[in-house]
Amino acid sequence: MKIAIVGKGGVGKTFIASNLIKLFAKNGYKVIAIDCDNNPTLALSFNIYEDITPISKREDIIEERTGAKPGSFGAIFKINPKVDDLIDKLGYKVDDNITLLVMGTIEKSGEGCVCPASILLRRLLRHLVLKRDEVVILDMEAGLEHFGRKTLDGIDLMLIVVEPTKKSIITAKRIKKLAEDMGIKNIKVIINKVKGDIEKVKELVERELGIEVIGVIPYDEKVEKAELFGEELENSIALKEIEKIFKNL
Repeated sequence: MKIAIVGKGGVGKTFIASNLIKLFAKNGYKVIAIDCDNNPTLALSFNIYEDITPISKREDIIEERTGAKPGSFGAIFKINPKVDDLIDKLGYKVDDNITLLVMGTIEKSGEGCVCPASILLRRLLRHLVLKRDEVVILDMEAGLEHFGRKTLDGIDLMLIVVEPTKKSIITAKRIKKLAEDMGIKNIKVIINKVKGDIEKVKELVERELGIEVIGVIPYDEKVEKAELFGEELENSIALKEIEKIFKNL
């Protein structure tokens, strides 16, 4: 199963992604966790505090595989670089079942950028989505930039995370349209940080987006405390809802 988790910045994508990764791993699945954010923080969810250099910054690997240095606009380089061994070469082993890849920013100059770094990362993402047998979960960067690069081709499920605000729902509408234009058919919604009437919020979001809501995660102050102090969540109503989402998946 290949899952991309998308949504407006600050809605809780990394929190949801990291806990789904842990649940898949706990249930015996091999998982490749991919941090595609330009401000990568997924490693922190696994209590990894050392700096992991994003692949987009690994000039040695980019040059080795493409034949050109990063930023070499106009240079001749390989458009089909070898990537099938990079998961073992660059992946961070969180435990026996989880391997973390920190991708970094895919492009530096917008839609038209064709440079060694973007070519390598695009090809690696495509390999991970289409060729690997493991569960692959992508924690995508905030907003919509990645859709212009078609980095989500071949995923099995796109989860749009929204919080109960107008701005978040508007962003989700735009994501939905772009995803449908790309041919992604399996799109679901998770609502996060909900206070008050859960059923009313769910009904409103489903009506606004026209997409099935597969989970509503209530606001839980324990989440903020756990993330602030790097603690494991215990007796969390938010985590219990994520466990229900996992079982549905």
